[in-house]
Amino acid sequence: MISINSTTHQKQLEFEDNRFLVSLFGSHDKNLKALEGKFQVKLYNRGNLLSIKGKRDPVEKAYFIIEGLYNRLKNNDITQEDLEQNIGLAKPEYIKEQINQNNDYMIATKSKTIFPKTKNQEKLIRELQNKDVTFALGPAGTGKTYLAVAYGVSLFIQGKVNRLILSRPAVEAGERLGFLPGDMKEKIDPYLRPLYDALYEMMPGEEVDRRILNNAIEIAPLAFMRGRTLNKSFIILDEAQNTLPMQMKMFLTRLGQDSKMVITGDLSQKDLPDNAKSGMFDAMEKLEKIRDIGFVHLNSSDVCRHGLVEKIINAYDK
Repeated sequence: MISINSTTHQKQLEFEDNRFLVSLFGSHDKNLKALEGKFQVKLYNRGNLLSIKGKRDPVEKAYFIIEGLYNRLKNNDITQEDLEQNIGLAKPEYIKEQINQNNDYMIATKSKTIFPKTKNQEKLIRELQNKDVTFALGPAGTGKTYLAVAYGVSLFIQGKVNRLILSRPAVEAGERLGFLPGDMKEKIDPYLRPLYDALYEMMPGEEVDRRILNNAIEIAPLAFMRGRTLNKSFIILDEAQNTLPMQMKMFLTRLGQDSKMVITGDLSQKDLPDNAKSGMFDAMEKLEKIRDIGFVHLNSSDVCRHGLVEKIINAYDK
């Protein structure tokens, strides 16, 4: 690092292989411009050299991000789409393990490799690794369901679990689906679509379809879990704020040998009647002292969608 003056610093990256720089810098250097805006630094490239100028902390963070992205491009570990997404979602306050070499919290699926983007996301992955039951609570866009599905897929493709089971309460239809048009799959698919979407991002579509057909992957409403014992399975209950206490008890007691269970939800988005207590809230009250159960609270600072989403959440919270 070369000190320019008391407030400005410079750091330089030298890239050994120019072939990856077009992808790294982006068309008309759009990725560099995005990083400049994100970290409030100035970037200057000449040949295979890139200079970063600005205040010490932003310079160090931008250096770390760019070096990490280059290494992942070089190792064929990131697509152009992933690269641009990582730049767009980069959290300047959380850089240490976001892009680079710490594989402790890396989730490898068949379609992509996923890293946490905030400290709370890192904590969620750590709890998924270490606990058999984990509650993940937070607003939309914080990655709670996405990371849970990704971690489940990673265990599945490693053969550590035999089945993936993804469930949601179909509360908007009162779980009385008979009056809806179509066969059972057509009735329940609209309520389960977000789980399908996440799954298709982690595995090739034809493999997902094949695994669903042979019941290695099951996507079903919560009511379908009653009376079962789920062994060597990774089980996700999404939108769990919409369960009733007895439904939550029923779900939790499905846990079988060599299985893991994740419960995700957002208590501010409860669709139950006003006088009904959320089963997720009830369970967290009852189980909070059990050390073998993980609890992770995400918030608006963990949102990894369009930048406006975090502001919208904060506005509603006020």
